[in-house]
Amino acid sequence: MSPVPPFDLHNVFVAPWADDFGGTVWVVIMGFLVTLACGLVGNYLILRRMALVGDAISHSVLPGIAIAFLLSNSRGTTAMFAGALAAGVLTTLIIELIHKKSRVKQDAAIGIAFTSLFAIGVILISVFASRVDLDQECVLYGEIGFVSFQRPIQLGAWTLGPEPVIRMAGVTLMVILLIAVFYKELLVSSFDPGLAFSLGINATVMHYSLMCVLSTVVVSAFESVGAILVIAMLILPGATGSMLFQRLPGILVFTALYAALTSVAGFHLATWLNCSIAGAMVVAGAGLFTLAWLVSPHQGPFRRARPLPDANPRSLREDLVKALQ
Repeated sequence: MSPVPPFDLHNVFVAPWADDFGGTVWVVIMGFLVTLACGLVGNYLILRRMALVGDAISHSVLPGIAIAFLLSNSRGTTAMFAGALAAGVLTTLIIELIHKKSRVKQDAAIGIAFTSLFAIGVILISVFASRVDLDQECVLYGEIGFVSFQRPIQLGAWTLGPEPVIRMAGVTLMVILLIAVFYKELLVSSFDPGLAFSLGINATVMHYSLMCVLSTVVVSAFESVGAILVIAMLILPGATGSMLFQRLPGILVFTALYAALTSVAGFHLATWLNCSIAGAMVVAGAGLFTLAWLVSPHQGPFRRARPLPDANPRSLREDLVKALQ
């Protein structure tokens, strides 16, 4: 007997929308928002060559959340965010302290910090789970399929939608606004911190602000995709966009398209295979990355097989010059 269920076009693509439109649309929207928010922040992590820091924070916010629950005896959003932000900044400080005050290289420092903090978080949840009502599997893997059953947010006579979706929408909007307002500062400090300081931009403040935003995005995504899968959503959109575009604005716009495609494709893949929806969304994203790599005119395996345009593509340096004008 084949472990792969038979493919039925109607059951996979039509029935979810026809029979349970409300549940399906909220799951897909949540997947889109999580991937978009993570992807936009992840673009700057990739520029800074700090992808592993995203992995570290996505795991090390776990003890911050657990301690916040223990101190406040509440699963409220305020305590959750405060614990995650504190743990995220602490992780960054520990990594830099180990790296700068010893001979340990940065990648090893990241490994030491996030594995130790993550293990502390797992122990706290295991020991005090009965007090904080926090499920290990939910934190590690998430369950985006339950999002439509969450308490809806009411605004007067209007029902806006499930609370996790509205919260994630607010976080995503915050990320978009911050990138729009501080585009130049983020770009310059990511490209050349020394140049940023010479222009009066405090690269250190920008760095820790980015870590705070990253922590907020990660903890917002916990309920849907968990700590393990969120790292893929931080890295895959930017990595895929860089295969097709050499300028940051193009990559940022592509991140939104990537989020839409992978959320829809991943949902239908999970419907067919009866598996984790968040995991299927990441697999769909990995498939899109592979396709982008194959057709990439700049980095793909077949780029030498066909001539490139005579004009050289504009680079990140030109983005930087344009931002400074």
